[in-house]
Amino acid sequence: MGSSESSDPQFPVPHKKLSLDVKGNKTDLVICSYEDHFLVIGTQIGSMGTILHARKEEAMLTNPTFNVSVIFGKRDEPMLVACARQLIECISSSGSSRPLVLSLGLKDHSAETLKGIVHAVIENRLW
Repeated sequence: MGSSESSDPQFPVPHKKLSLDVKGNKTDLVICSYEDHFLVIGTQIGSMGTILHARKEEAMLTNPTFNVSVIFGKRDEPMLVACARQLIECISSSGSSRPLVLSLGLKDHSAETLKGIVHAVIENRLW
């Protein structure tokens, strides 16, 4: 395998990559739109962090509910769950029923940091 494969600009999945400063921490974001789900990776530590899965529960007569679960990582971080819930609600309200896989490797789990990440993801959304 040649090294050119990893930097192929024709990557088959629509995606966006960006770096921003969130409360003084360099934050890298990758947003990918797969056929059956969205993947958002946000990191301040240079690696994957806690991985969450968020999906809309289909309900016929009632308002939709959202299910967020931690797949790997910190299970005692309510702010990470709140971040995933906010993003899946936004995805759902735009008319998409695709679930979200969210990886957050953050130095700082404050509400302000997570708001900054949610804002940047929504601003650069692929849904």
